[in-house]
Amino acid sequence: MKKRSVSILMFDEVEVLDFAGPFEVFSISKNLDDEPLFDVSTIAVTKKCLKARNGLQITADKHRSELTQTDILIVPGGMGTRPLVHHDELIDWIKTTDAMTELTLSVCTGALLLAKAGLLANQAATTHHHAFDLLAEIDPTIDIKRDERFVDNGSIVTSGGISAGIDMSFHVLEKLHGAEIANKTASYMEYRRV
Repeated sequence: MKKRSVSILMFDEVEVLDFAGPFEVFSISKNLDDEPLFDVSTIAVTKKCLKARNGLQITADKHRSELTQTDILIVPGGMGTRPLVHHDELIDWIKTTDAMTELTLSVCTGALLLAKAGLLANQAATTHHHAFDLLAEIDPTIDIKRDERFVDNGSIVTSGGISAGIDMSFHVLEKLHGAEIANKTASYMEYRRV
Protein backbone atom coordinates (compact mmCIF):
# COMPACT_ATOMS: atom_id res chain seq x y z
CA MET A 1 0.00 0.00 0.00
CA LYS A 2 1.43 3.37 -1.05
CA LYS A 3 2.35 5.80 1.73
CA ARG A 4 1.16 9.21 0.58
CA SER A 5 2.63 12.59 1.49
CA VAL A 6 0.30 15.22 2.91
CA SER A 7 1.34 18.89 2.99
CA ILE A 8 -0.65 21.39 5.05
CA LEU A 9 -0.23 25.06 4.17
CA MET A 10 0.37 27.30 7.21
CA PHE A 11 0.09 31.07 7.50
CA ASP A 12 -0.55 33.82 10.02
CA GLU A 13 -4.10 33.76 11.43
CA VAL A 14 -4.75 30.21 10.22
CA GLU A 15 -7.66 28.65 12.13
CA VAL A 16 -6.17 26.07 14.52
CA LEU A 17 -8.70 23.26 14.09
CA ASP A 18 -8.66 23.79 10.31
CA PHE A 19 -5.13 22.40 10.18
CA ALA A 20 -4.95 20.43 13.45
CA GLY A 21 -8.04 18.31 12.73
CA PRO A 22 -6.85 17.02 9.34
CA PHE A 23 -3.29 16.75 10.71
CA GLU A 24 -4.54 14.42 13.43
CA VAL A 25 -6.65 12.25 11.11
CA PHE A 26 -3.93 11.74 8.50
CA SER A 27 -0.99 11.48 10.90
CA ILE A 28 -2.49 8.70 13.04
CA SER A 29 -4.06 6.69 10.19
CA LYS A 30 -2.55 3.23 9.89
CA ASN A 31 -3.25 0.25 7.69
CA LEU A 32 -4.47 -3.04 9.09
CA ASP A 33 -0.84 -4.09 9.68
CA ASP A 34 -0.45 -0.98 11.87
CA GLU A 35 1.85 0.86 9.46
CA PRO A 36 1.40 4.63 8.92
CA LEU A 37 -0.43 5.51 5.71
CA PHE A 38 0.63 9.15 5.40
CA ASP A 39 3.71 11.28 5.88
CA VAL A 40 2.26 14.61 7.08
CA SER A 41 4.18 17.89 7.08
CA THR A 42 3.40 21.58 7.46
CA ILE A 43 4.41 24.07 4.79
CA ALA A 44 4.83 27.76 5.67
CA VAL A 45 3.91 30.74 3.53
CA THR A 46 6.82 32.71 5.05
CA LYS A 47 10.07 31.75 6.75
CA LYS A 48 9.21 33.42 10.05
CA CYS A 49 7.43 31.93 13.05
CA LEU A 50 3.70 32.01 12.42
CA LYS A 51 0.91 33.03 14.74
CA ALA A 52 -2.35 31.12 14.30
CA ARG A 53 -5.77 32.31 15.46
CA ASN A 54 -5.94 33.17 19.14
CA GLY A 55 -2.15 33.51 19.40
CA LEU A 56 -0.91 29.93 18.96
CA GLN A 57 2.67 30.13 17.69
CA ILE A 58 3.68 27.66 14.97
CA THR A 59 6.92 26.72 13.31
CA ALA A 60 6.25 24.82 10.08
CA ASP A 61 8.37 21.93 8.87
CA LYS A 62 9.48 23.75 5.73
CA HIS A 63 8.93 26.80 3.53
CA ARG A 64 6.71 26.39 0.49
CA SER A 65 9.70 26.91 -1.82
CA GLU A 66 11.18 23.68 -0.42
CA LEU A 67 8.21 21.53 -1.41
CA THR A 68 9.13 19.53 -4.50
CA GLN A 69 6.45 16.83 -4.35
CA THR A 70 3.26 16.04 -2.45
CA ASP A 71 0.35 13.71 -2.99
CA ILE A 72 -2.17 15.73 -1.00
CA LEU A 73 -2.23 19.50 -0.42
CA ILE A 74 -4.44 20.85 2.36
CA VAL A 75 -5.27 24.57 2.40
CA PRO A 76 -6.88 25.49 5.73
CA GLY A 77 -8.81 28.67 6.43
CA GLY A 78 -8.99 31.41 9.00
CA MET A 79 -8.88 35.19 8.84
CA GLY A 80 -5.40 34.93 7.34
CA THR A 81 -6.88 33.85 4.01
CA ARG A 82 -8.29 37.32 3.37
CA PRO A 83 -4.94 39.05 2.69
CA LEU A 84 -3.55 35.93 0.99
CA VAL A 85 -6.23 36.16 -1.70
CA HIS A 86 -4.18 39.12 -2.99
CA HIS A 87 -0.81 37.32 -2.70
CA ASP A 88 -0.26 36.51 -6.39
CA GLU A 89 2.90 34.50 -5.82
CA LEU A 90 1.15 32.24 -3.30
CA ILE A 91 -1.90 31.82 -5.54
CA ASP A 92 0.41 30.75 -8.38
CA TRP A 93 2.15 28.34 -5.99
CA ILE A 94 -1.20 26.77 -5.06
CA LYS A 95 -2.08 26.36 -8.74
CA THR A 96 1.33 24.82 -9.54
CA THR A 97 1.23 22.54 -6.50
CA ASP A 98 -2.30 21.37 -7.35
CA ALA A 99 -1.01 20.23 -10.75
CA MET A 100 1.29 17.71 -9.03
CA THR A 101 -1.15 16.42 -6.40
CA GLU A 102 -3.49 13.49 -6.39
CA LEU A 103 -5.86 15.53 -4.21
CA THR A 104 -6.14 19.17 -3.15
CA LEU A 105 -8.29 19.83 -0.10
CA SER A 106 -9.54 23.01 1.53
CA VAL A 107 -10.99 23.59 4.96
CA CYS A 108 -13.23 26.55 5.70
CA THR A 109 -12.06 29.73 3.94
CA GLY A 110 -9.14 27.90 2.40
CA ALA A 111 -11.66 27.57 -0.45
CA LEU A 112 -11.17 31.29 -1.13
CA LEU A 113 -7.55 30.62 -2.08
CA LEU A 114 -8.50 27.68 -4.29
CA ALA A 115 -11.13 29.86 -5.97
CA LYS A 116 -8.64 32.66 -6.54
CA ALA A 117 -6.30 30.10 -8.16
CA GLY A 118 -9.13 29.13 -10.53
CA LEU A 119 -9.36 25.61 -9.16
CA LEU A 120 -13.08 25.78 -8.32
CA ALA A 121 -14.33 27.32 -11.56
CA ASN A 122 -17.61 25.78 -12.72
CA GLN A 123 -17.55 23.27 -9.86
CA ALA A 124 -19.52 22.67 -6.69
CA ALA A 125 -17.77 23.75 -3.48
CA THR A 126 -18.39 24.82 0.08
CA THR A 127 -16.72 26.97 2.71
CA HIS A 128 -17.51 28.51 6.10
CA HIS A 129 -21.09 29.79 6.12
CA HIS A 130 -19.90 33.36 6.82
CA ALA A 131 -17.82 33.29 3.62
CA PHE A 132 -20.38 32.05 1.06
CA ASP A 133 -20.81 35.54 -0.42
CA LEU A 134 -17.07 36.17 -0.52
CA LEU A 135 -16.52 32.87 -2.34
CA ALA A 136 -19.20 33.81 -4.89
CA GLU A 137 -17.60 37.23 -5.32
CA ILE A 138 -14.21 35.67 -6.11
CA ASP A 139 -15.69 33.27 -8.66
CA PRO A 140 -19.39 33.54 -9.55
CA THR A 141 -19.22 30.28 -11.55
CA ILE A 142 -18.87 28.20 -8.35
CA ASP A 143 -21.97 26.21 -7.39
CA ILE A 144 -21.89 26.87 -3.63
CA LYS A 145 -23.32 24.03 -1.57
CA ARG A 146 -24.56 25.80 1.55
CA ASP A 147 -25.84 22.71 3.39
CA GLU A 148 -22.93 20.30 2.85
CA ARG A 149 -20.12 19.53 5.33
CA PHE A 150 -17.82 18.77 2.38
CA VAL A 151 -18.01 18.58 -1.41
CA ASP A 152 -15.94 16.06 -3.40
CA ASN A 153 -15.19 16.94 -7.03
CA GLY A 154 -12.78 14.08 -7.59
CA SER A 155 -9.34 15.64 -7.29
CA ILE A 156 -10.51 18.66 -5.27
CA VAL A 157 -12.47 18.40 -2.02
CA THR A 158 -13.70 21.45 -0.10
CA SER A 159 -15.18 21.48 3.39
CA GLY A 160 -17.24 23.86 5.44
CA GLY A 161 -16.08 25.67 8.53
CA ILE A 162 -13.51 24.53 11.06
CA SER A 163 -14.65 21.11 12.39
CA ALA A 164 -15.93 20.08 8.94
CA GLY A 165 -12.31 19.57 7.94
CA ILE A 166 -12.22 16.51 10.19
CA ASP A 167 -15.26 15.02 8.44
CA MET A 168 -13.68 15.74 5.06
CA SER A 169 -10.43 14.09 6.16
CA PHE A 170 -12.28 10.92 7.17
CA HIS A 171 -14.11 10.99 3.82
CA VAL A 172 -10.76 11.20 1.99
CA LEU A 173 -9.26 8.48 4.19
CA GLU A 174 -12.17 6.18 3.31
CA LYS A 175 -11.94 7.16 -0.37
CA LEU A 176 -8.26 6.17 -0.46
CA HIS A 177 -8.14 3.23 1.97
CA GLY A 178 -11.68 2.03 2.65
CA ALA A 179 -14.24 2.21 5.43
CA GLU A 180 -12.52 -0.28 7.73
CA ILE A 181 -9.39 1.84 8.07
CA ALA A 182 -11.38 5.08 8.33
CA ASN A 183 -13.53 3.58 11.08
CA LYS A 184 -10.48 2.20 12.89
CA THR A 185 -8.94 5.69 12.90
CA ALA A 186 -12.19 7.30 14.08
CA SER A 187 -12.47 4.74 16.88
CA TYR A 188 -8.94 5.51 18.05
CA MET A 189 -9.78 9.24 18.06
CA GLU A 190 -13.15 8.55 19.73
CA TYR A 191 -14.71 10.55 16.92
CA ARG A 192 -18.24 10.01 15.63
CA ARG A 193 -18.22 10.28 11.87
CA VAL A 194 -21.08 11.96 10.02
